[in-house]
Amino acid sequence: MNLPPDSPPAAQQAAGSASSDADLLTRHIGGDPHAFSEIVRRHRDRMWAVALRTLGDPDEAADAVQDAFVSAYRKAESFRGEAAVTTWLHRIVVNACLDRMRRKSIRPVADDELVEAAERDTPIPDHTGDRDVSMEVTAALKLLPADQRAALVLVDMMGYSVEDAAQVLDVPTGTIKSRCARGRAKLAPILSHLRNRSDLTRVSSAKGAELRDG
Repeated sequence: MNLPPDSPPAAQQAAGSASSDADLLTRHIGGDPHAFSEIVRRHRDRMWAVALRTLGDPDEAADAVQDAFVSAYRKAESFRGEAAVTTWLHRIVVNACLDRMRRKSIRPVADDELVEAAERDTPIPDHTGDRDVSMEVTAALKLLPADQRAALVLVDMMGYSVEDAAQVLDVPTGTIKSRCARGRAKLAPILSHLRNRSDLTRVSSAKGAELRDG
């Protein structure tokens, strides 16, 4: 099944922009050929951010996002309104990422410099700029198991509450707390040189909140 066209007529696009996500999903289920395109437009950047940080590979992330939106398009009737549409979409994209990791046997890939620094417990040479910090955090996340990585991406990078992350991953809140704690403990020696840098907080929390909230 093909996704609907990306560019509906201007009048329909304006009407879609004024609708809630739940309204758009209802219209899609009812046969509106453009409603799902508006959902994609609203949420693709957030889905991409989750997929890229979870998988750490742009090509795999792009494929996971495509898989997720196709799945959401086909399974829209399964949405029961028990959570926000955004939470439902995040759950689908995280599952798509985990499925790709299982199918392709993607494992956390250790960056040699990061591993050596963790073993020596000495800092990596400092870098400046949000891009450098973001790349270091992404590389470090690749060292974590998939479940810990997914929890940290949602809570620490996308700014989700523990409760919302638990809804996305469909696990108890205690499990999210445990996964985050274990993941942070593993990342601490690797990213110790960033601990006192204000731009680390800006890259992870502020950017994540911007992507999450649109």
